[in-house]
Amino acid sequence: MPALCAGADRKQAADRSSVASCAPELSTLQPGLENKDAPSWLEEPIATWWRVRWELVRPGTDESRQLQGAIMSTLFYEPSTRTRLSFESAMARLGGTILTTESAAEFSSAAKGETLEDTIRTVEGYADLVVLRHFQAGSAEKAASAASIPIINAGDGPGQHPPRSQLCPALLDVYTIQREIGRLDNFRIGLIGDLANGRTVRSLAYVLSMYPNVKMYFVAPDCRMKDDIKTYLSGVGVDWEEVDDLAQVAADVDVLYQTRIQKERFQDRPDDYEKAKGKYIINTETMKQLKQDAIVMHPLPRVDEIDPAVDSDPRAAYFRQARNGLYVRMALLKLCLEDRPLSR
Repeated sequence: MPALCAGADRKQAADRSSVASCAPELSTLQPGLENKDAPSWLEEPIATWWRVRWELVRPGTDESRQLQGAIMSTLFYEPSTRTRLSFESAMARLGGTILTTESAAEFSSAAKGETLEDTIRTVEGYADLVVLRHFQAGSAEKAASAASIPIINAGDGPGQHPPRSQLCPALLDVYTIQREIGRLDNFRIGLIGDLANGRTVRSLAYVLSMYPNVKMYFVAPDCRMKDDIKTYLSGVGVDWEEVDDLAQVAADVDVLYQTRIQKERFQDRPDDYEKAKGKYIINTETMKQLKQDAIVMHPLPRVDEIDPAVDSDPRAAYFRQARNGLYVRMALLKLCLEDRPLSR
């Protein structure tokens, strides 16, 4: 079960929340027939779940009061800007209330030695849903096992563990790709940067394997895509290739997906970080190679891997991508909380 939205009736909650992360334009989300491992919620038409155009929700409308009376707690044990604020904005836009803890490892009872399970059991007495980001892999599953309310996995640990547990960012990326290039099949994507530790690229590769004729290029320094993903992709018939020439990939793809080299994952290997950073940079010269109808994506934050001079290019989609996170999370919260009794 994906540790995306879990708790009481955890399997049902996980299925419904994962579905909610998709978008109105995604009329179907069909895994390939050979992909026997696909979560059940990916096998049904998304249009049947998407009832509201979230982009059009305005204050004072009935849609803006859909979660009135509901309380969401955001527990973030790692720094975050886009993920935490987009969840909180999504809840506010739907009429709900937010209880937030930033840097929970430092400013919560975790600093006194409280276990994650005890924190969750306490917080569920105050809230109807918890959004959790944690630095330890598997923390979302651990929290879900202790919870009687939905737990949304906003990221736990680096990207080494199975990507099915972190599908939320991939669904945001799928939404963005569909909106930007108009399709989720028959296209080419280049995944660049820290492919070993990046949660987003691992999960995106997993989800895109469910669409026909998606070619993936992996462009990375010494933090290449892990063998588990490459083996999985080969097993379900996905065409992938490791390439060292960024210019070659830029000329061939429809989506160029850049990521930063994650310094926080190299704390005990500073020399490796220095070797890896800055090796693959998207700049105006790269954009000259990119097709006119292609796009550049990035999960953000960026450091120096995309030149700010690229920002004004209409093919730079990364800030639109960040904005899309709001709509995806509005849908996710709605389907996690609909038909559930609220806290008293």
